[in-house]
Amino acid sequence: MSVLGVVAAVLAGASIPLNLWQWWLGFRFPSRGGEVAVHFTPAISVLKPLKDCDAGTERCLESWFQQEYPAGLQLLFGVASGQDPVCAVVEKLREKYPDRHAELILAHPVLGPNGKVSTLCHLSARARHEYLVISDADVFVEKKFLSQFLPALRDESVGLVNCFYILANPTSLATRLEALAVNADFWSSVLQGISLGRMDFALGAVMAMRRCDLARIAGFERWVELLADDYQLGNEIAESGKQVIISPLRVECREENRGPRTVWRRQLRWARTLRVCRPAGYFFSVLGNGTLWPALAFAVGAPGGGWLLGIGLGVRMLGALSNYRKLTGRAPPWVPFLAPLKDLAQLAFWTLAFTGNKITWHNQRFRVNRGGKLTPLA
Repeated sequence: MSVLGVVAAVLAGASIPLNLWQWWLGFRFPSRGGEVAVHFTPAISVLKPLKDCDAGTERCLESWFQQEYPAGLQLLFGVASGQDPVCAVVEKLREKYPDRHAELILAHPVLGPNGKVSTLCHLSARARHEYLVISDADVFVEKKFLSQFLPALRDESVGLVNCFYILANPTSLATRLEALAVNADFWSSVLQGISLGRMDFALGAVMAMRRCDLARIAGFERWVELLADDYQLGNEIAESGKQVIISPLRVECREENRGPRTVWRRQLRWARTLRVCRPAGYFFSVLGNGTLWPALAFAVGAPGGGWLLGIGLGVRMLGALSNYRKLTGRAPPWVPFLAPLKDLAQLAFWTLAFTGNKITWHNQRFRVNRGGKLTPLA
């Protein structure tokens, strides 16, 4: 019996319970909320940093104009350039919904390489209300989302509420693999992480917080040179003594024209972001690769390699199917069959995360330095 075979068998044997644990946590996560028992609807300022647009942008932004929210609702859209094509989309929606308090703000000057944070600095200065909602441009929400999302902040011990997001409309192989990574694996891995302790980071699709809590950690300005602003925000809120919690609500991220090159660049950026934020945790995350280790055990003739491969793939495929359905409400028939292929692709991104430090973000190249500091590249 070779040493390699024994090691492969041990790693395969460890990956199976890790995947079962992740599957169980996803299964136990509350179903998406309906009407909430506690009504808490303070006036809100929604901050939406924007850059460029595609065929889905107007529908996503319009969903925020269509919110059924009984209190004051200020919508602030920020762009770094008045020539950005998304400006025309916002102006069209402002004309369509004249009763909404919506503003398009030129977020200039640009304060640092993280353009999103630079825009948030300008938007937060124009916010009128104590309660802030921060959301990415490609997020689509249901009409009662804010009414169901904000009550979590009624508890003064909660400093930030965020939620999981769904990658919608996958059509190609590349987008289906990306959707599987997000809709089946990412959110359940987050649950796995926070099951070991408190949540000390945030997911940036939609976040809600109080202005006073943001002021307590000195605002957005400190992160204009950093990559992982949502992680930093959640981390500092948690370090200040407040809770960061996950809402049972989900939102959809809708982005058109995601070609293989776009998917590759985004997955690599996310991998290197995770490596910067949690280097040790991301390094050991490869132990949960439900395809790699059972396949390796089988390939090197490890003891029980055939059983490990069969059980490992079965757990992986059924777990992906269950978690995808739990988050999105449905699971296309391709989900279990693409799960092993996604695992092998994830191994490539995991390797590249530790062997390089360059990313592409909004068609601009950056070097990610120690501590997550961004340096623009020509």
